[in-house]
Amino acid sequence: MPDPDLMARLSAAIDANFDQQTAWLQTLVAFPSIRGEEAPCQDWLARDFASRGWSVDRYTLSEVAMSHLPGFSPVMDTDYTKAVQVVAALRAPDAVGKSLILQGHVDVVPPGPAGMWSTPAFEPAISNGRMNGRGAQDMKSGVSCLVFALQALHDAGYAPGSDVYLQTVTEEECTGNGALSTLARGYRADAVLIPEPTGQTITRGHVGVMWFRIRVQGAPVHVMNSQTGTNAIMSAYRVLTALEALTARINARAKDDLVFQGVDNPVKFNPGVIRGGDWPSSTPAWCEVDCRIGLMPGTALSEARAEVLEAIAEAAGQDRFMADHPPEVTWNGFQADGYVLEPGGEAEAVLGAAHHGVFGDAMEQRASTGVNDTRFYGLYYGIPGLCYGPSGSGLHGFDEWSDLDSVRKTTLVIATFVADWCGLVPLDGSKAA
Repeated sequence: MPDPDLMARLSAAIDANFDQQTAWLQTLVAFPSIRGEEAPCQDWLARDFASRGWSVDRYTLSEVAMSHLPGFSPVMDTDYTKAVQVVAALRAPDAVGKSLILQGHVDVVPPGPAGMWSTPAFEPAISNGRMNGRGAQDMKSGVSCLVFALQALHDAGYAPGSDVYLQTVTEEECTGNGALSTLARGYRADAVLIPEPTGQTITRGHVGVMWFRIRVQGAPVHVMNSQTGTNAIMSAYRVLTALEALTARINARAKDDLVFQGVDNPVKFNPGVIRGGDWPSSTPAWCEVDCRIGLMPGTALSEARAEVLEAIAEAAGQDRFMADHPPEVTWNGFQADGYVLEPGGEAEAVLGAAHHGVFGDAMEQRASTGVNDTRFYGLYYGIPGLCYGPSGSGLHGFDEWSDLDSVRKTTLVIATFVADWCGLVPLDGSKAA
């Protein structure tokens, strides 16, 4: 169990720094770090980490060979020479505990129409104990927890007793290749903690996710003769309806899953972006739809892709034009396996004890219908992936916010976890704690 005296010292350090942490988080949220534009945010973090005396590795995804690795997702519509990743290393000369990766992502999804926000998406505002802004919840508040947990240890007079790697990555929202790049670069540890906004619960498992683009052809004619041609947009609708029916069948099978039982329809299908046609008075000759569909843990990506292709082919076969001109499917972005953190692990027990020490109750678990980066560590490298973080609401929506009191308490949980998992070395050179 955590040492009460140490927790009191850590709590005092976090409280003393919390105004600074809040201002730091505001600066981080103010960076419009949407895909392809994350570099200024990452460069600011690299400078901040270096100023703390940490060894910093700054690189771009274009510098890392990883397309041969399990978990790699194909890339479209972005420039990896601009995709900056940052790893800060706090190395212990003589380990007294276990090593740890602390990882957070700084990429955020587009904010959408500015008029739908109560305050500007990248001008974070604080009101009633909440910080609003795109990325405040998902997941820059969690990144602040990592940084200021380590700061609290330092201010309490300690350094981690084993190697700690603090990683800020991109591509979490679309491929996960940022996290994979750190593994390709050789970073390893005995556990990883990713403070996604879980509301102080541990993520027991998450679904897999696949992105794909469907391109449907049509036979264009003037709309006054529409009966003689075809409409690619309406044909695409037929395909999307078939994929909705496939999703319902998958969710019916998922009712018996031990991790996701009780979760309503864990597999989600979403046609997220649509483009098509060239002229309002011509039937569309083409339509493209970018889609996202989930898959249950344990389902092979190849099996899930085959089901999607079968559903599309069946729908196309019922259309007089698509039967001879089948839709094209391109797999791009997420090709992500599901992951289950097996219960009973030592790292989870240490985190659970830290949670209990702060909140006074047992750490609850959740099953996520979204995806996170823990899969890379747990599935492919045998590193237990803990996903646990603060509270908030509105991720991927309007008026996203993070609960600042939750950020404060989560910072204490993480500081306590690092202390107990990694061990501590006093900065004054006395005997290790």
